[in-house]
Amino acid sequence: MTFTVRWPDGSVEDCYSPSLVVHDHLAVGRTYAVDDFLDRSLTALAAASERVRARFGFACTSAIATAEQLRASSAAYGPGQLVTVLAMHPPLPLTPSPQESR
Repeated sequence: MTFTVRWPDGSVEDCYSPSLVVHDHLAVGRTYAVDDFLDRSLTALAAASERVRARFGFACTSAIATAEQLRASSAAYGPGQLVTVLAMHPPLPLTPSPQESR
């Protein structure tokens, strides 16, 4: 999956994760302080890499590279500056409401 963020200076960056687990840690349209965003992102990417390890027997180098990319990008900003999650693709599938599943 990819997730797109807007940094405090207005620059936009696309990031890759091998797992949809990022949806558990970030939300589209939500704004996070840089330090919180980095913590949430690194946690999600570590979980994604572990999912790859569990399935294939090795960590995901792409998730590790994305984590390093985010560490480098976030270093340009203060911890309280704001990052906005602009998009996640693919989105989580919609679950039907109890009324719809009848």
